[in-house]
Amino acid sequence: MPEANSIETRELTRTFGAVAAVSNLELRVPKGSIYGFLGPNGAGKTTTIRLILGLLRPTSGSILLDGELFLPERRELLRGIGSLVEMPFLYPHLTGCENVEVNRRILDVPAAWAEEALALVELTADAHRPVRTYSLGMRQRLGLALAWLGRPSLLILDEPTNGLDPAGTRDLRSLLRRLVAERGVTVLLSSHLLGEVEQIADHVGIIYRGQLLYQQSLSDLRRQTSPLRVCVDKPADATNWLRANRWSALENPDRTLSVDVDSELDIARVNQGLVGEGIQVFELHRPPKTLEEIFLRFTSDPEAMVQ
Repeated sequence: MPEANSIETRELTRTFGAVAAVSNLELRVPKGSIYGFLGPNGAGKTTTIRLILGLLRPTSGSILLDGELFLPERRELLRGIGSLVEMPFLYPHLTGCENVEVNRRILDVPAAWAEEALALVELTADAHRPVRTYSLGMRQRLGLALAWLGRPSLLILDEPTNGLDPAGTRDLRSLLRRLVAERGVTVLLSSHLLGEVEQIADHVGIIYRGQLLYQQSLSDLRRQTSPLRVCVDKPADATNWLRANRWSALENPDRTLSVDVDSELDIARVNQGLVGEGIQVFELHRPPKTLEEIFLRFTSDPEAMVQ
């Protein structure tokens, strides 16, 4: 049975004059996942988010939300989405509580939900202060409270850690994990902080110049992009055998080998083949690459992309 998606785009394209900000995008955000949406500045992340939220109309292509085709006349589909895009829109002369109340009335949700939203982002104690006295981090947390106010099944967050200190960033990670685990929420998280995304995301998509270079679970991405480290007693003989059998092998300065493999079955075949040649294998290890290494590989060499 195919995996259910909270967001699915089909050949989604948005042009501005002759420039394609997003081109034939095939985004798949699985339900119940935290999806890290990555790309350098100007890659098309925010344009994609604005298209999903109906803030921009696509030039061509389509968007499905929970399997339902999203069209301009079907705005009700957006009620299941909470969003924070760039900086939140707030009324600085109103208190935090009053800002939430304005949005609560628009959404027509129970008053208890407003209290819950403020508590989730730990703003209850400061709820009656004017927003103009809030720090940047507090304003960002208030924006998150507004995003959660309607208890959405999907949260779309564009650079949500802006202005947060390390403790606030840690608390945000904890909050998002809790919402996914306890409420079944799906999170689309756009960020340039790769280390933060790596600590929380289970799926990633890499966009570059409007095109999706890669999307998959983070664990699968790491396995496919990390070479196998092989330690043997005869590295030169092992290298020759591997290359003769069409493996890409490189001998490292420490006399270990780096071998490009595609699967766990490939690892077994490397081991079996070397042992069959009378070469002793002391270690087979595929060290995980950091998300930053993976990201830089794809964005510096788009020809390496794998769809």
